[in-house]
Amino acid sequence: MSSTVLAASTGLDFSLAQQLTVVALCALTAFLSHLALAVFNDGVRPFMLDFIQGRTTRSATTAVSFGLSAGFIFGLGAPMALSSGVLNPWLVFLPTDVLGILAPKKWLAPLFGGAWGAVVVFGLNGANDLAHDLPVDFLTALQQMATPILFLFTLFPVLAITKQFGRLRGALAGVVELALVVLTMKMWPDVFAGAPAMAVGVLLLIGYAVARDVRQRRAERVAAGVVPSARGKAPGAPTTGGASEDVDPEDVDPLASLFGASAARLRRHLPLFMVLGAGVCLLAQLHVFGGGEATSFLIAKGQYAEAAQVDFYRALGFIPLIATTALASGSYGIVGFTLVYPIGYLLPSPWLAVVCGALVFAAEVLALSWIGKLLGGLPSVRDSSEHLRGAIGDTLQLAILFGSLMAAEAMGGGLGILIAGGLYLFNEAVGRVVVRMAAAPAAVVVTGIALNLLHWLHLFTPVKG
Repeated sequence: MSSTVLAASTGLDFSLAQQLTVVALCALTAFLSHLALAVFNDGVRPFMLDFIQGRTTRSATTAVSFGLSAGFIFGLGAPMALSSGVLNPWLVFLPTDVLGILAPKKWLAPLFGGAWGAVVVFGLNGANDLAHDLPVDFLTALQQMATPILFLFTLFPVLAITKQFGRLRGALAGVVELALVVLTMKMWPDVFAGAPAMAVGVLLLIGYAVARDVRQRRAERVAAGVVPSARGKAPGAPTTGGASEDVDPEDVDPLASLFGASAARLRRHLPLFMVLGAGVCLLAQLHVFGGGEATSFLIAKGQYAEAAQVDFYRALGFIPLIATTALASGSYGIVGFTLVYPIGYLLPSPWLAVVCGALVFAAEVLALSWIGKLLGGLPSVRDSSEHLRGAIGDTLQLAILFGSLMAAEAMGGGLGILIAGGLYLFNEAVGRVVVRMAAAPAAVVVTGIALNLLHWLHLFTPVKG
């Protein structure tokens, strides 16, 4: 594989169609956030039920959304966009969460969101040009994050397998992935070497989980057949008696009732969600947007098939979370199950992306109740998604930290590492004012500003090369 470090001339120049798409989509997402129909931040979604039912105020919910989003916006979203030249959901959609909830009137929400979209498409390019003209170009240095992110991200299935199924199976998956990476680099140098390895790793994880669930169900059926009815029915075992046996007509599951009401609320707004799906898929098809940290650099390099593969695997880890929080809160994800990302990357036509995105979102919203029931019957698969999400977070935290220190060294040598590493450690010591995932890139930006100030004071000479 060729070097993953991008050209220093990476910019954020958008065509008129791309500008209009970003502005319109930001307006729509802020409107949906105002109506509490959808938010991007998974951590905010559980709070939306109280807001929908009037148990908390708009200002209090805004404060929660801003507190959970600000670090990702300024510490991760903005640095990633400026260094890769590709927009990302933390920069585009987290602010519209906040602005939509903040807006006191329904008609103000799309105005606030559209204004943010205009800031993104018109303001980032100026900031990008200004940063590249500085004596210490910290944006070009931030491109050092690409290689650690892309290659360490490859290991997330190995971590997930190890946590769920033990060290032996995890080690086996690690050996298989390493062999595939070496083989791909040797045989297909133009292909992202981690793509086949991730595919096999995820398939192994799903295979292990399905096999465990099949064995568990078989054991439950055997147990249900040999245990006398007088001893009662095991949890999850089929009822063997009459239709009215041991049934309390007032024994209604309140969670199931809530799930049904939430699913019905989302279905009532299906046309809005179809428009949202069309917009998100179109943005992905325009190739100015990446759905994740690794994807942003792959999109910047024009490796759309590999980007689609990476985001598809990422979606497997988030579908259960998004489905269950949507059913529990009545608020969907702004990007749905994120399946429109890989679909958009691969489609050849913007019009096709609009149609496919609308249909995908319609299918997702209509299938929410069924997905919730399905996940309830596949506990190991559900647990696999939890482990996937955790593994993705672990690999990216290490990759971003390592890449940020490489960036600090590239622009300031040992002094750069001292300042950026010191800021990161200080953030840890004071209780993580900035979330860990965003702390390292934010530290690099602050380090770049500090090194430029030292240069103007004739106390620092920029590192060459």
